[in-house]
Amino acid sequence: MNNLHTTLQTIDSLIWGPPLLILLVGTGIYFTFRLGLPQFRHLPTALKMVFTKDKSDSSSGDVSSFAALCTALSATIGTGNIVGVATAIKMGGPGALFWMWLAAIFGMATKYAECLLAVKYRKVDSKGQMVGGPMYYLQYGVGSRILAVLFAVFALGVACFGIGTFPQVNAILDATEISFGAPREASAVVLTILVAVVTLGGIQSIAKVAGKVVPTMALLYVVACLSVLISNADQLLNAIQLVISSAFTNTAATGGFLGASIMLAIQSGIARGVFSNESGLGSAPMAAAAAKTDSCVKQGLISMTGTFFDTIIICTMTGLALILTGAWQTDLSGAAMTTHAFAVGLNADTLGPMLVSTGLIFFAFTTILGWNYYGERCVVFLFGTKAVLPYKVVFIGLVASGAFLQLDMIWLIADIVNGLMAVPNLIGLIALRHVVIEETKQFFAKLPNVKAECRHPTSPLIR
Repeated sequence: MNNLHTTLQTIDSLIWGPPLLILLVGTGIYFTFRLGLPQFRHLPTALKMVFTKDKSDSSSGDVSSFAALCTALSATIGTGNIVGVATAIKMGGPGALFWMWLAAIFGMATKYAECLLAVKYRKVDSKGQMVGGPMYYLQYGVGSRILAVLFAVFALGVACFGIGTFPQVNAILDATEISFGAPREASAVVLTILVAVVTLGGIQSIAKVAGKVVPTMALLYVVACLSVLISNADQLLNAIQLVISSAFTNTAATGGFLGASIMLAIQSGIARGVFSNESGLGSAPMAAAAAKTDSCVKQGLISMTGTFFDTIIICTMTGLALILTGAWQTDLSGAAMTTHAFAVGLNADTLGPMLVSTGLIFFAFTTILGWNYYGERCVVFLFGTKAVLPYKVVFIGLVASGAFLQLDMIWLIADIVNGLMAVPNLIGLIALRHVVIEETKQFFAKLPNVKAECRHPTSPLIR
């Protein structure tokens, strides 16, 4: 058993090693310059689209573009923003935050491309709902059923045994037990019921909850982080300088921090950044495909802001709070490090932990909802709509069982499968790069007088 665990750790290190990280960032660099810096030139337009209802859009789709974005954010804004940032800085030092920013900047272009393709190649299933994502543009755009099936299988594995269930369930139960003294069994029952009530209602129900919970909790968390930053405003410039300088020099051991090389800062920052915002992994396109829009470019722009919100804003806030309060130099790690940062930064031993715990609970809960939907889309692609209800029953059962299982090896397998998701998706993005470029050119050539529509197939899938 120990040999198997060691083998899996080796495979995990290889998958999340330099080759995949270079491919992920490299794809983002390609689209950034080939599309003319869309994350810089068109971010204001994209943000305006997020918060403005476009009455010109047809009813093609299941939920609004904003709800589709919130559904995608529900799966990305999660424990990675609290635990992942702490892990990155603990391993790579303050410089890891700089490389997280870099991965996010180029990741915005990748997210734009994959969500554009999701809308262009989406279909209508036998129940009249929009279905799309990497498996559809891999099959109908690239023409590879094998790559499409591989992506769907990997993503389904992540939804059922990885990000979508066990880590989130344990994060919620740990937070409720430590901060509120709630018994794990009781919390597990309540959590299972809530997940069942929301997920059985389908995408409309998930999007409705995500549309309320995600913006509210993100705003509260940002306000809490801002409070820490403002109370330490005199050191903010020094903290930013430390982040930038540490990105290009080895970070010396100090306090409980053991020191880190430049390469470790790069690897931990990029890996945790990608893990948090999921740009290039292919998850967000499945939510984007459900949006009520006739413009694949417009949805690509809206979806691009997800990486901006997740990493550039929320992860940055967490990272600066950890650095300003000196939490990164302690012996603490993960959620405990972030909790310590808030306790010190807010000068409140009770309020700090409560804020972190509440954030963890809600972020983890919405991540479960988002990945439930992603798994459902994969099930529809692989087995048809008839398999949706059995899948939801199994998913709810996995949520219920997550409280009572020790699953270190399964989490390791899930991390491997999560990385494997990116491979077929990136192949699809590279193969369809000319489609992305052409659609983008046409859209911006016709602005502001003409609305560009994607020419995507809408014929129902026969199941």
